[in-house]
Amino acid sequence: MSAAMWSVVIRRSSWEILRQIKRNILLGVAIRTFSTPTGLYGFPHLKTPKGFQPFVDDAIQRPAAEVMRAMDEISDTVCSVVDSAELCRNTHPDREFVEEATKASMKINEYLHYLNTNHDLYDAVKKAEQECHMLSEEAQRGVRNLRADFERGGIHLCPEKLDRVNKLNIEISQLCREYNENIVMDPGTVDIYPSSRIPKNLHYLVKPIYCSKSLITKDLSGSGDTLKEKGFRITTNPQTLTSVLQFSSDDEVRKMVYIRGNSVPHANVDVLKRLISARHELAQIMGSRSYAEFSVKPNMAVSPKVVTSFLLEMSKMVQAKSIEERKLVMKFKREKCGRSDGDLRPWDETYYMTMMKSSSYKLDASVVGSYFSLSNCIEGLKVLVQSLFGATFRIIPLAPGESWDPHGDLGYLYLDLYSRKGKYPGCAHFAIKGARRISQTEYQLPIVALVCNFSGSRNPSAVRLNHWEVETLFHEFGHALHSLLSRTDYQHFSGTRTVLDFAEIPSNLFEYYAWDYRVLKKFARHHSTGEEIPQKLVESMQGARDMFAATDLQRQIFYALVDQTLFGEQPFPHGDISSVVAKLKREHTSCEHVEGTHWEARFSHLLNYGAGYYSYLYAKCFAATIWKKLCQEDPLSPTTGFALRTKFLQHGGAREPAALLNDLAGDGIYRYCDGGIMPDISCLCDEMKLFE
Repeated sequence: MSAAMWSVVIRRSSWEILRQIKRNILLGVAIRTFSTPTGLYGFPHLKTPKGFQPFVDDAIQRPAAEVMRAMDEISDTVCSVVDSAELCRNTHPDREFVEEATKASMKINEYLHYLNTNHDLYDAVKKAEQECHMLSEEAQRGVRNLRADFERGGIHLCPEKLDRVNKLNIEISQLCREYNENIVMDPGTVDIYPSSRIPKNLHYLVKPIYCSKSLITKDLSGSGDTLKEKGFRITTNPQTLTSVLQFSSDDEVRKMVYIRGNSVPHANVDVLKRLISARHELAQIMGSRSYAEFSVKPNMAVSPKVVTSFLLEMSKMVQAKSIEERKLVMKFKREKCGRSDGDLRPWDETYYMTMMKSSSYKLDASVVGSYFSLSNCIEGLKVLVQSLFGATFRIIPLAPGESWDPHGDLGYLYLDLYSRKGKYPGCAHFAIKGARRISQTEYQLPIVALVCNFSGSRNPSAVRLNHWEVETLFHEFGHALHSLLSRTDYQHFSGTRTVLDFAEIPSNLFEYYAWDYRVLKKFARHHSTGEEIPQKLVESMQGARDMFAATDLQRQIFYALVDQTLFGEQPFPHGDISSVVAKLKREHTSCEHVEGTHWEARFSHLLNYGAGYYSYLYAKCFAATIWKKLCQEDPLSPTTGFALRTKFLQHGGAREPAALLNDLAGDGIYRYCDGGIMPDISCLCDEMKLFE
């Protein structure tokens, strides 16, 4: 199939799916019709929840002939089960589907363990690697990666060590599950009396409570009267915590909420200690000095030494401006409080920063949101795809049984846009099926789902997004485009199936489009008047974003350093994790550590991206360079889109990331450092005005 041919399928329902992107100029208008019902996500097996069982069985029994193609076909079939089950478990409103998907996930993981410990497959892959001169460049990369993947599972170890590795992996999985369950079960609460201490704009986040209060006066009989006093219970989950810290003018309320929110769940202090220990032992059995070394080795950075050098360089660069920003906030607080002294406490920072942004830029969230209805934002995604890649979204009907939530209004791409009970709480991109070449004349198109949690009406014209949600939508759409525009021979390399510190580049790049006035004016229109978003409003939004950009960046550097240190060579006593975090906070931020708090007890990125959190900053530097060199002059140029597609997005993980970056942006986008790749930070620093 020609790399210039794409395909888009547009869905309407509370789900939307980008299924095919076809150049209308080449293919004209194609309408897909359905004469018989299909199954969930288009898989015939999944017409009922019980269909997961034969879906798994079929995956396990599929035969294949030659090594790389065969391995990729096995992987494709197994991944279809794994990925669709994972999406279903996280989003389906029907408990029976969720339960069956969970069973399927467990069974297919057992089969994956069988595949990953199968010496016949491992030997076949090693033999293919020895004969790699007979293979294509992508296939050579594929067999090398497959062999490395086998060995990261410990197949090359002696039976005793392999058994220990398997037990540690089970333990690590259980600890991760326990950590996440503790976050859900113990979000922390603070009771505030009287209710007047909580501003009305926060009432939707809190729960009314009452307590009995004795009155001092007594009647002649000597009996006492009681009064029911109303208060509010604040659940200190991250969303509520942030809102209270932003908008509560009561110092004591903010203090109580901050301390409680950063001290739960206490059980995770021990869980994290055991997780660090298990990962460290696993890494040492695998021949690495630390879990960070084991985790980072396949990535562009290659080693923790390179990651730490990068983070320290960033920390040094951002320090002066973050101190300057903090002084401004402290001065502002003192002016508001009518005092010439007084420290800026951790629970003050968000409140006074929010107030300063509002004071300086006169931004009203409801005014900003009036230009970003959900339907407008979907239109914005269409504008990007059409302008950059010459592709068009077209609506086709869902087949009976293909959707998993019958309510709501949907558009392009399996996009699950609305929040509902029991659903995955964040925003994420799920791959359902990877792209791959089946034969010289047949190509398997990628299927992805984009999950968001926008609240409000199921009518997309009535839903208003705040700009942070718009930015998140564009971020996740960057991941989706990476998958959808991928044209690899093997699904093993399709889209985001690449190293972690490379996979985050497209998503970071597409965030820029959510801030650029030239892009926003194409779709951001007032929900009632149709007025184009004013340029001055966008400039105010940009100004508010940049006001404390150094402080925000410094916080992300700190998070990444915590992640690297906790999974590093373990120079600290295992029982003293919180003091290590406190020390890093003092060294790399201007913020005070509050004794007794342990913020790391609900930083779930330590689970999902153990020693990989740096990837967000790493990718942000590459994205800043690509934006400046390629996109900034004309972000919607077809020439820009052609370069992004042909030199970057269509290759997924099939080529060396360094080669793709150099081909796309030219020399200087990175440099080599201690055997790894160090991104150039100058474009990001210039953008943030960090240079003198």
